[in-house]
Amino acid sequence: MLHLHMCFLCLIGIGILIYFVHQRPSFDYTGMLLSRNKVQPSRTPLYIVVVCCGQRVQETLVMIKSAIVFNYEKEYLKFLIFTEKEKDDELREKLTDWKNIVASFFDFEILPLNFPSQNKIEWMNLFKPCAAQRLFLPSLLTNVDSLLYVDTDTLFLSPISEIWAFFKKFNDSQMAALTPEHENENIGWYNRFARHPFYGRLGVNSGVMLMNLTRMREFHWEKHILSIHEEYKLRIIWGDQDIINIFFYYYPDKLFVMPCEYNYRPDHCMYMSTCNMTHSGVKLMHGIRGYFHTDKQPLFKIIYESMERYQLGSNTNTNFLMPLRTGLNQKSVNESSCGKISTEVLKMATKLFGNSF
Repeated sequence: MLHLHMCFLCLIGIGILIYFVHQRPSFDYTGMLLSRNKVQPSRTPLYIVVVCCGQRVQETLVMIKSAIVFNYEKEYLKFLIFTEKEKDDELREKLTDWKNIVASFFDFEILPLNFPSQNKIEWMNLFKPCAAQRLFLPSLLTNVDSLLYVDTDTLFLSPISEIWAFFKKFNDSQMAALTPEHENENIGWYNRFARHPFYGRLGVNSGVMLMNLTRMREFHWEKHILSIHEEYKLRIIWGDQDIINIFFYYYPDKLFVMPCEYNYRPDHCMYMSTCNMTHSGVKLMHGIRGYFHTDKQPLFKIIYESMERYQLGSNTNTNFLMPLRTGLNQKSVNESSCGKISTEVLKMATKLFGNSF
């Protein structure tokens, strides 16, 4: 009798155990980690590509930091960095540190330079070291559909989602988006000096470029690029930018033109204000010709240094926006030509970080 009673109790215990196993709330470690990082495995990253050669590591890092800081929409950013082997460790160390702070919203991959074997040295040194690498992205990144290419001397002053939205405005034939090289014929370079064809009335600047790689591959982009280089290589001055201009001269229907505030440069303000911006101000700033590092137009240097000094993960209002405002109020800025657009620079930062405490 005692034996039967013990068996009965065992059966009850097993039943209770089975109940709890099947009815308890599931504890999913994968889900827990994804929730903590807020990155969904099926989420398509927004690819940002930069080519870093020579003394450009710090510029590259400041550009990446600016994209992360202004990533207010918390998009998943994937930075693809083409660089020389000796730059790998320096870039990887800093970016790994940043991932420990904001791992949720960005990742990176460091890739080796890769140029056509024929005329490799010539391609590597076209205009500036490695600048032409971006011409071959369609064949190098075969698993990527679309990306944003930026020069190292570029700063994000708005969420990447804003410029990325232009992809949705492409018609069925457009494969890339660029901004005009100039807005005024009196100071335009291409219309006055170019010895080759160029896009539109004043040409386009290639420092900020949306690229639909799928469409480029389908159109055999690189075959056209190689042909253009062979025909015009003795007549081009600005390397890959000239080649891009020639391509879109022959195929203007393939290009979407973005407003100048998505590639704002000293040329837009140093002589006269030529960029008629929207109400939301400068979106991306491009410090061409070393303007981030000189006092020729101090506004550019102050913005760059404010982002450079900002510690990622700290308060954006007190540690970025407020020092930036102080810097832009300096007499040297107010008395400069480009100082007149200080409010346009601050618009998006004030909107995003003005109440961040």
